[in-house]
This record gives sequence, structure tokens and C-alpha cells, in this order.
Amino acid sequence: MKRKREMEKESELKSGIEELSLLIQLKSIHETDDGAYLPTRPFLYLCNLLIQLLDKIGPTMAVLRQDIYQNVQRLEMQCDSDPSLYSNLVEILKKEYTDGNARTGASSSKAFVWLTRSLDFTAALLQRLVMDPGEEMEQAVEDCYSITLKPWHGWISYAAFKIALKLIPDTKTLLNLLKPKDETCDELAQDVETFLSLLAPILEENHSVITHYRLDKMKST
Repeated sequence: MKRKREMEKESELKSGIEELSLLIQLKSIHETDDGAYLPTRPFLYLCNLLIQLLDKIGPTMAVLRQDIYQNVQRLEMQCDSDPSLYSNLVEILKKEYTDGNARTGASSSKAFVWLTRSLDFTAALLQRLVMDPGEEMEQAVEDCYSITLKPWHGWISYAAFKIALKLIPDTKTLLNLLKPKDETCDELAQDVETFLSLLAPILEENHSVITHYRLDKMKST
């Protein structure tokens, strides 16, 4: 809880940069040629920061927020039942794949897939904002959704997104939510670039793991 309170003192982006830096540092220490390594706690902290950001935006993205929250809770419950799994999240996927449970029920493997896709969407949107801060937010969100989440959503999820899209805040409002009050737009852009540069290799490896365990074609309703 102390760590969470400390994070609340700074922007989600700056906290995200700290978590990604820690994650990369831990990977460099523990990763071997035997398999992929993803420290569980920093990854879950990163996803919790995304939840905090969506809470700032308000009820507009409630469906995505709830999906991320449930998937984080699912992974945390799995790790709480076996604390050794906090050291390497990939071990959860490996175990479920070996047991034949990766694609059944509310598996942790499914949670990992959807958290990774949610981060894909976040990264695409942040990149879009940096490239063109004057773009209409509704168009940017729809385009990013189309390339990251829509291919895996069924009609129910897509219908929920279309409703939420009409309630998206404008670009200026969202940018103000992303940065501390005393930060300039240029400083925000630099934070976004740093965040994305750290996140990109993590997402690339996540997708490699997802493909390795044959979870890359998984769809929702």
C-alpha cells in the first residue's frame, strides 16, 4: 500500500516509467537462455497505473477499466495462491499450457493476453497524441482501437466500445489528465516518448510469449 500512495504523488506516466525501468532491470538480472522472464509485480503495478488513469478520465472507458481490473485481480489471485509465481509471470502461462488449462475458463493466460492487448491500445493512443496533439480524440481512439483491440472483440464488446466512444473527452482534456499541473506539453511529450521506448520491447516479448503458447488468436464475445 505504501508503494501505491507514493505513486499517487506523481503522474501515471512518470510512475509507469519507474515501473518499466525496474521491470527491465529485473529482466536483465534474471533472464536466461532457458526461457522468457517477466517479473510479475512490476507488470501488475504498470497495469494498475492504467486503471488509475482510466479512473481520472471517468466513466467513459468503464468497460475497458473493468476488464483490466478483473484481469489484474485474476493474476494476483493466482500468484497469492503460489507466491513463487510473483518472480516470473511467464511461469503461470507455462504451467497452464502444460496442464491444458490456458484457454479454458477464467485462466491467468487469458488475463495476460488481454492485459497485453490493453497496453497495446494505450501505447498506440499515446503515440498518436504525441504525433498530432491537435487531432480529434474520438478519431484517434477509434483508429487505435481498430488496430489493437477490435480484431479480437466480438460484437458485444464492439457494441460497448461504440457507445463509450461517444463520451470520450476532447484532446485537451485528456492531455491535461495525463500531466501534472506544473508540467508543460513539451515535457509531457518527452514523458510519453520515454514511456513508449521502455514499453515497446516489453510488449514485443509479451507477444512472442503469447504466440509461443498459442494464445495469439484468442477472441472475446
